Amino acid sequence: MPVRIRRVYDPPAPDEGYRVLIDRLWPRGLRKDQLPLDAWLRELAVSDGLRRWFGHEPARWEEFRQRYRAELLAPERRPLLEELARRARDGTVTILYGARDPQHNNAVVLAELLEELSQASGR
Repeated sequence: MPVRIRRVYDPPAPDEGYRVLIDRLWPRGLRKDQLPLDAWLRELAVSDGLRRWFGHEPARWEEFRQRYRAELLAPERRPLLEELARRARDGTVTILYGARDPQHNNAVVLAELLEELSQASGR
């Protein structure tokens, strides 16, 4: 799978390819020189309003996924999204996130969307 997700606090693996942080805020407790990273794309992070509404409540997960996908597909974010999808077609992209829940976070949604875009463009 060309798109992987990994918690920012986990040690990096050697085969993670292009590593990109997608949280709006820098992860707590980490200095910038402690995190091997190729890009920090705050522009692809969840909007503050949506993040607060979601509150990492699993019961809100499906609606969060829909709303965040709509944010990601907005015209102003589309070029960054397309660039990541291109990188995923060309090699491994690892999306880094800071949330505690590995199943209900923005990286999961972004990875799904990148997979769809990279497969659609690769046809």
